[in-house]
Amino acid sequence: MSFRLRAAHASDIEPLYEMAKLTGGGFTNLPADREALGAKLERADAAFTREGELGDDQFVLVLENAETGQVRGTCQLMSKVGARWPFYSYRLNTLTQYSKELERTVRAELLSLVTDLEGASEVGGLFLHPGERAGGLGMLLARSRYLFIAMHRPRFAARILAELRGVIDDRGGSPFWDGVAGRFFGMTFQEADYFNAINGNQFIADLMPKHPVYVAMLGDEAKKVIGVPHPTGRAAMRMLENEGFAHEGYVDIFDGGPTMTARTDLVKSVKDSTPGTVDATDLDIGDRAILATGTLGNFRACYGMCEAREGDSIAIDERSARLLDLVKGDEVWSVGR
Repeated sequence: MSFRLRAAHASDIEPLYEMAKLTGGGFTNLPADREALGAKLERADAAFTREGELGDDQFVLVLENAETGQVRGTCQLMSKVGARWPFYSYRLNTLTQYSKELERTVRAELLSLVTDLEGASEVGGLFLHPGERAGGLGMLLARSRYLFIAMHRPRFAARILAELRGVIDDRGGSPFWDGVAGRFFGMTFQEADYFNAINGNQFIADLMPKHPVYVAMLGDEAKKVIGVPHPTGRAAMRMLENEGFAHEGYVDIFDGGPTMTARTDLVKSVKDSTPGTVDATDLDIGDRAILATGTLGNFRACYGMCEAREGDSIAIDERSARLLDLVKGDEVWSVGR
């Protein structure tokens, strides 16, 4: 498998645009808009070149076929959400009330508009071209982000989140949007989603009612999709759970999809990743791993094999050394597959 992850560049805009057209909507981090994607890549370039610690950075990575040069997937990391405009979520909680006269306890589920997750880091924008959804490339995209975090730990917050796309119907609409926010905005889900992707969500702050929404007052179609991922996102949810993320009641304000959260240092691929110094590049048989090297804009990662040697030395296979452009004495990070 000759795929590697690398930092995105301005020249990647066309393949990113072509992939964005395949998402089917509800994918705010990858809008099918060249101007918005160009701005995203400019911001990523600034993040890759900025030195320092935690800031308002957005990193874009792409999955590249090293033999053909084709870009076949992408993912993103946001170091601090809520820095430019409020980061809104709905929090699903329960209100319990008791009537002594009726001897009855009533529990009502509420959706409350909150900004609890402001300041957290975010992993998102993961999309793999439909023609490459085999061979574990989705896992390579997802887990390489955690290696990037481990290798640049001061650039990320103590808490991390991942938003999963919610249920989208055959028309490209959202039952959750139609049943909740759409009633107040006079616009379709697709219109709101596109506007958010291009302009940000300040319009939510301007127009969204601040009072809690009683779930019992919603229609059945809206109720049954709260906290439910899009069918194509179920595998992503399982991967997040395997990394230590949990759904703690936060859902997306647009489509009702689940927001998963974790402590950054407890994310499995962050916690288990280790650095080493390459002392051999001709390993024939070793432990299967994800290997990564490089700082910021020079970051690159791939599947490979490795073997721990004396001290912090590590041996890797020849193919990985070629894909990552590694020689003896270079630093490489690894985490088991």
